[in-house]
Amino acid sequence: MTAPDDQRDVIAFLSDPATWGAEVEVIATHGSQVFLTGSKAFKLKRAVKFPYMDFSTPARREALVKAEVRLNRRTAPELYRAAIPVTREADGRLAVGGQGDPVDWLVEMARFEQDQQLDRLARRGELTDALADELGRAVAHFHAGAARRHDMGGADEVERTVLVNYGELQRHARALDLLEPVNALCDETYAALAAVRPALDRRRIDGFVRVGHGDLHLANICLYQGRPLPFDAIEFYDLFTVTDQLYDLAFLLMDVLLHDLPVQANRIFNEWLGQSGDFGGLALMPLYLALRSAIRAHVGGSMAESARDGVMREKHLTAARNYVHRALEFLRPAAPRLVAVGGLSGTGKSVLSRALAAYVGRAPGAVVLRSDVIRRELAGAGPTGKLGQEHYTAEASIAVYAEMRARARICLDAGQAVIADAVHARPDERAALADLAAAAGVPFTGFWLEAPVDVLTRRLDARRDDASDADAKVLHQQLDYDLGEIGWTRLVSGGDAATTLAAARAAL
Repeated sequence: MTAPDDQRDVIAFLSDPATWGAEVEVIATHGSQVFLTGSKAFKLKRAVKFPYMDFSTPARREALVKAEVRLNRRTAPELYRAAIPVTREADGRLAVGGQGDPVDWLVEMARFEQDQQLDRLARRGELTDALADELGRAVAHFHAGAARRHDMGGADEVERTVLVNYGELQRHARALDLLEPVNALCDETYAALAAVRPALDRRRIDGFVRVGHGDLHLANICLYQGRPLPFDAIEFYDLFTVTDQLYDLAFLLMDVLLHDLPVQANRIFNEWLGQSGDFGGLALMPLYLALRSAIRAHVGGSMAESARDGVMREKHLTAARNYVHRALEFLRPAAPRLVAVGGLSGTGKSVLSRALAAYVGRAPGAVVLRSDVIRRELAGAGPTGKLGQEHYTAEASIAVYAEMRARARICLDAGQAVIADAVHARPDERAALADLAAAAGVPFTGFWLEAPVDVLTRRLDARRDDASDADAKVLHQQLDYDLGEIGWTRLVSGGDAATTLAAARAAL
């Protein structure tokens, strides 16, 4: 590693309150120093050189500062302002953005409150369901616009990542006191990789390898002006940044799961999936989650190795051990199953489905397929707003249920559990789901929700901005349906949602 001696005068200059005419706070990391002053933050890349990170010359730092601003303005244009030179003026003094020759470069950013980083919100219990939904949509929007790269990714590059990562893990295995689990993790990862090699190469060809974020975890997302903004995307190493979009997402999902927030992880997952429609990549999820967790394990081992005191060393070792065990859990997933949630409008089907999904099947939980959402997709309509009656004909409904079953089969075949959320009023609709589960070789459970009519009416009257068009008039039409024999498990859903969820979990 190149020592940062050549930057000592620049760092001293930037650390001096006189430079800014205000107090300055300095935060140091292994690759940068950040100077916080007033409403702004200035990030200096340290003159270091690692195998994956080369900031050793002013020219390299200039190029990478400009690349950092360009890449991060995709997700956080409000935060990333400009690339600013530190200049040597004619009188020999240093200046920020002066007229002299550049000697170094800074990323100028808008300052945000550090307690608004999402890892801190998560620890305070403030990563709400609504925020998780918005985050899933934001990441999906980012991935949709990310540049596609057909020259990178695929099975060989994933294998190289596995090889390097597990070499590092095995180096730390004795210190972690996890020799057997680490060896098992290596063996099981290679087996999982072998099983999906064709899929990895196919996704590269099909355009799912994109210029992503590369370091998408909760500490690199902040809540700014009420919106979640991913920041600090990796600009210095394409192998970290140019990856399968599901692998980019997997880092975030793994991190949320490791914060013991399974419901929020599932909501991010389902919102991202609903926006991206990327059902075809789900077979890769166990490998991707395990690999992300294993990488954090080896990073923890490295941090423990360089820790200056015993307390920090043990803290990093404990975290690394947890990552190893979770990686093994991801590679040993629960079997898929199909769950249907039916009932008349207002019975709370969608509320139960979203709450239950985190606890069904393998991480990050079940895919929720909602008929109201699929109907809007087939109609080419937005997420809310009244649909015309032509979208509620018998033929239209047959198409909606057929599409739901088709998506469910893709997910089940990929190993992901599914919750099918719809009225399921017709006996043939209910029977078709049981037949689908049998054909896929997975267990099937159907829940039929029931509540008093006055409760249903009140709930429907209170709906706002919902994918469903159902109102009290629709409900009273449904009350005249001939539902036939209902063999599904009946749940009374007229009370609070937590009680209904507990009953459904107990039944499963």
